[in-house]
Amino acid sequence: MKRFLAEYAWLGGDAPERDVLIEVEGERITSATPNVSTSDGSTWLAGLTLPGFANGHSHVFHRAIRGQGQRDVGSFWAWRDLMYRVAGALDPDSLYDLARATYAEMTLAGITSVGEFFYLHHDPRGRPYADPNAMGHAVVQAAVDAGLRITLLDTCYLQGGVDGQELEGVQRRFTDGSWQSWAERVSALPTTPNSRPGAAIHSVRAVPRQAFAPIAEFARSRGMPIHAHVSEQPAENEAALARFGLTPTALLDEAGVLGPDMTSVHATHLTAADIAAYGTSGSTICMCCTTERDLGDGVGPAGLLHGAGARLSVGSDAHMMIDLLEEARAIELDLRVTSGTRGHVGVPDLATALTASGAASLGWNAGWIEAGQLADLTVVDLTTPRTAGAAAGDVLAHVLFAAQAGDVRTVLRGGEVVVDDFRSKKVAEPGYDLNRTIKTLLH
Repeated sequence: MKRFLAEYAWLGGDAPERDVLIEVEGERITSATPNVSTSDGSTWLAGLTLPGFANGHSHVFHRAIRGQGQRDVGSFWAWRDLMYRVAGALDPDSLYDLARATYAEMTLAGITSVGEFFYLHHDPRGRPYADPNAMGHAVVQAAVDAGLRITLLDTCYLQGGVDGQELEGVQRRFTDGSWQSWAERVSALPTTPNSRPGAAIHSVRAVPRQAFAPIAEFARSRGMPIHAHVSEQPAENEAALARFGLTPTALLDEAGVLGPDMTSVHATHLTAADIAAYGTSGSTICMCCTTERDLGDGVGPAGLLHGAGARLSVGSDAHMMIDLLEEARAIELDLRVTSGTRGHVGVPDLATALTASGAASLGWNAGWIEAGQLADLTVVDLTTPRTAGAAAGDVLAHVLFAAQAGDVRTVLRGGEVVVDDFRSKKVAEPGYDLNRTIKTLLH
């Protein structure tokens, strides 16, 4: 039995509780009791303890081009060409090095679980490695070694557009040729205490319409969560409407893909019918606000989605930055900018998006500080220049709207401390490792 005494802990209400004794056996919480002034043998957690942050959407190899696309890259498609350059250079060893350091950066930012939306399946010419899942195994091992839980959202990617264009160049790495071959390969992925497979439909552009339903059926028969990129840009909607007369959301809904185990990533450009479909189905929407800002994609209707009954989660996507506190508050703040009004998504709901909704979307029994949940915890220091004063007012709101990734002091995965006093206990020098690996990839 491990015991942790949290100065403040958010247990799911409007405000945190004081002096919360959290008891852990194995990897799971057995009790969480507020107002315990002393506890012999417990580890003191100074600051605000939250359930571990869940990063619902990651493309880990994009970390190599952070900052590289801010000059002379005038569109999403030009940025994509830059991203493809890195995608073409990676092999299992270099991918492991890049991913391990990037995932260490995530743990330092308070992230305890990640959904890796992954499509770098084969070698640069599109040929399977001797182990067809060599690239996926590298990513999973990197996450576990860095102190994360990972859901490998193995992505089906079969064509270059809604009209069935053949894949070219580096895109040949992404495809298994058919959804059946994809499913056969994914069937070999293992489940472990810190990793599990999931399924992803890359987009309605990259997967034929007739494959949506069988992919969803395959995933559900194995208890896998299902994710998909949806309506990231108006051009995607226009192509789907021109080819099928339906929006991307309507196409997925028609095929039976939407549901409580399904997450649509971005969902930025939606119709009223799309929003209603997400609410009725209880699907999750993963908002990736810093990437959507950076690429000029737009601001999604998070308030309307939440009001309709959809769940919200957050992701760092292309890793323009890795700061899920920023991703969470941006759900509300970006809507304030575009609407001129406040109060679209409340503070407890933003905290839930940051934690419980994201964990559920990845298939993990985590995200709440209560008995039976995985003991994945994130502690935000309340004495940094950004968080000072929080204890004199609204602690939860102060942290959500002012704290940054660098204010995370302690992180636990399954009761094991993986970040202590702002330093990773798993990766000694992630910044050095990132510098070395990225320099090699870009030169």
